[in-house]
Amino acid sequence: MSSAPSLLLVDDDEAFRTRLGRALGERGYAVTLAGSVDEALALATEAPEFAVLDLRMPGASGLELLSALKAQDPNTRVVMLTGYGSISTAVEATRRGAAVYLTKPVDADAVHRALSGDAAPPAVEPETPTLARAEWEYIHRVLHDCGDNISEAARRLGLHRRSLQRKLQKYPPPR
Repeated sequence: MSSAPSLLLVDDDEAFRTRLGRALGERGYAVTLAGSVDEALALATEAPEFAVLDLRMPGASGLELLSALKAQDPNTRVVMLTGYGSISTAVEATRRGAAVYLTKPVDADAVHRALSGDAAPPAVEPETPTLARAEWEYIHRVLHDCGDNISEAARRLGLHRRSLQRKLQKYPPPR
């Protein structure tokens, strides 16, 4: 039996999941990888000591998996990762039991510090994104949810397709 602490890593980005899983394995964790919430629930027959969860995945969200893992074992230390950081999702993740909320891109050292409890809370309040930045992130999240189908994203956003195309040609605004 392994004395390494068990870690469940769930992210829909296979390359990121594989790299981070390998790096955390080198740091002494017994890593189990999953690409979706359903796959993670099937693999987590015993509650892991640690979990690193992506917030936004196809199908069920990381928040739903967080709730399920905490119901299974309230002592599981969960780190929530997201590429679409917002104050409301950070609050919701913390309310459901996440110990730390990190925005991507993130490296293995930052995740390891968060898992071990060495992640110091930020000294200052997180900076509120500009309206232009929030709009840009929202548009790209909707586009991703539509499988990069511009026509469908435009319909969901209530925009003309050409207007959406013009917005997508712009670079992301500064934070």
